[in-house]
Amino acid sequence: MSQREFDVVVFGATGFTGRLVAEYLHQQYGSSVRWAMAGRSADKLAAVRSEIGAPDETPLITADSSDAASLKAMAARTKVVITTVGPYQNFGEPLVAACAGAGTDYVDLCGEPAWMHDIIRKYDAPARDSGARIVLSCGFDSIPFDLGVYFLQREAIARSSQPITRVKGRVRKMKGTFSGGTAASFAETMARAAREPEVINWLKDPFSLTPGFRGPDQPHGAKPVYEEDLGSWSAPFIMAAINTKNIHRSNQLLGHLYGTDFVYDEMLLTGPGEQGEAMANHVARDRSMADNPPKPGEGPSREEREAGHYQIMFTGQMADGKRLTAVSGGDLDPGYGSTSRMITECALALANDVSRDDTPGGVWTPAPALREAGIARLTGKAGLYFRIED
Repeated sequence: MSQREFDVVVFGATGFTGRLVAEYLHQQYGSSVRWAMAGRSADKLAAVRSEIGAPDETPLITADSSDAASLKAMAARTKVVITTVGPYQNFGEPLVAACAGAGTDYVDLCGEPAWMHDIIRKYDAPARDSGARIVLSCGFDSIPFDLGVYFLQREAIARSSQPITRVKGRVRKMKGTFSGGTAASFAETMARAAREPEVINWLKDPFSLTPGFRGPDQPHGAKPVYEEDLGSWSAPFIMAAINTKNIHRSNQLLGHLYGTDFVYDEMLLTGPGEQGEAMANHVARDRSMADNPPKPGEGPSREEREAGHYQIMFTGQMADGKRLTAVSGGDLDPGYGSTSRMITECALALANDVSRDDTPGGVWTPAPALREAGIARLTGKAGLYFRIED
C-alpha cells in the first residue's frame, strides 16, 4: 500500500461537493498530499482544476461508475478513494467492489441504510480478506453524531468505569442546508421500498446494520415531546433514521463498548414553553425536503457556507447517577462546507494515521474506524469540536 501512486483520489470531483473536497485538498495541503481528481469527463475535470486554482500538474483520472475496469484501475493507484458520487444505491456498489478487490480504503457520504445493509452483507468479508477499510457515512451524517457518542462514552468510562446505557442526542442549533444528494438519496430509498417491501423493515429497524445482534427496544422520536430533564420541547430530526443505525453498528464494532443494553435516540431541541411547542409541531409537519428538495449538483454560496454552523448535545446519567454531557459541532454549513472537510480528513486519517492493526479490513462506521485519530484531525483541521460540559 505504501507504494501506491496517490494517497487520495477524489471520485466525483466535478460535482458540487466533490469540487469542494478537491478545493479543500488543494488549499489545505497542496503538494504535501499526493492526490488526484477523478470523474467521467477529462475536460470537465480540467475545467474544475483550473477554477479551484490547482496546479496544471494535478493528476486527472477518467473513471465511470458504469465502467468496472476504469474503477479497478483507479482503485489500484491510490491508498484511499473519496467518493461523492450518489445516490450510492444507484452508483456506489461498483466502486465498493473495486476497492474491496484492490485492498483500497474507501470513504463516502452515504445516508442510505438499505444500501448500507446490502454493502455490509456483500462486502464485509471480501474487504476483510483484502484489507480494504470501507468506511460509510463520513459527512454530516454521521461524523458529529457517531464520534460525539464515542467521545461521551469514552469520558463516562474514564470517570465511572462503565458506559452510559441511555444517551440522548439532541441537535441544539443548526444553520445551513441539506445537500441535494441527501434529497436524491431519500427519494431513491423510498422508490426502492415501494418495489421491495422488506426494505421498509430495514428502515424502521434501529439494528438493521448490526447483523447477528439485537439490542433493547429503542425510542422512535417520531412526534414532538416535552422533556422534563432537558427543560425543552423536542421535535423529530430528519437524520436520526441513519445516525441511530450507524451508532448501533459502531457499538457492535467496538465490541459493545456502550453495552449490549445501550439505548439511543436523536431529536431536535426547540425550546421551552408555548413557543417551543409550536416550533416542535412546525418541524414535525415540515415536508420541504420531500416537496421542494434541493437539486443534486447545486448548493449554497461560499458566503452562505461560511455563515453556517451546528451543535449537537449528547447526555445521559452515569452509573453513579451523575449526568454527563458532551457536545460536538462545527463552524460551517453542515451539508456542504463542513461535510467536504470531514470526508477529506477521514480519508487522510486512513491514509496516514490509523493502523491496520487497530482498524483492519471490513465495512466500518466512522467512530470505530477512526477513533482518536479521527477526532484529532477533525478538531485540528476541519473546524469541528468535541468537548465535555460539566
